[in-house]
Amino acid sequence: MTRIGVTGHMNITEDSVPLVYAEIARLLADAGDPAELIGVSCIARGADSVFAQAVLDAGGRLEVVLPSRDYRQRKVKPDHAELFDTLLSRAETVRVMEFDEANREAYEAANEAVVGTCDRLIAVWDGQPSEQGGTGTVVKLARDKNLSVDIVWPDGAARR
Repeated sequence: MTRIGVTGHMNITEDSVPLVYAEIARLLADAGDPAELIGVSCIARGADSVFAQAVLDAGGRLEVVLPSRDYRQRKVKPDHAELFDTLLSRAETVRVMEFDEANREAYEAANEAVVGTCDRLIAVWDGQPSEQGGTGTVVKLARDKNLSVDIVWPDGAARR
């Protein structure tokens, strides 16, 4: 099995989605047999959901890590709810972190769970420094653990 996780910006623009999707799909195709592919994602808006959809479209299996028990009701906005629910229903495994409420500690634990269970990490990242728990922090965590990190930020990608 090849386990690939994701981290990335939640606020990529609508025009960036197909660019990011294409680059992720290329990386997944290079990863080998889709039947051996497991994608690990928190399925948040933006990069996480684009990655999850690309994994499923490639024929891989999806493993979801939710930061807290209340994540869906507290953090998933109405315009992302349908996609979130669809991805969640297609997940082979759902792991809910041991937090009742979504907060920074829960997000950091979820990020560590993703990084700690993968062979590689795809980071949809513009390279800019981030707050604690943001994309740049997760990239550093992965690199500190000697995890291979593929940075995805295609020409034309942008954040809102």
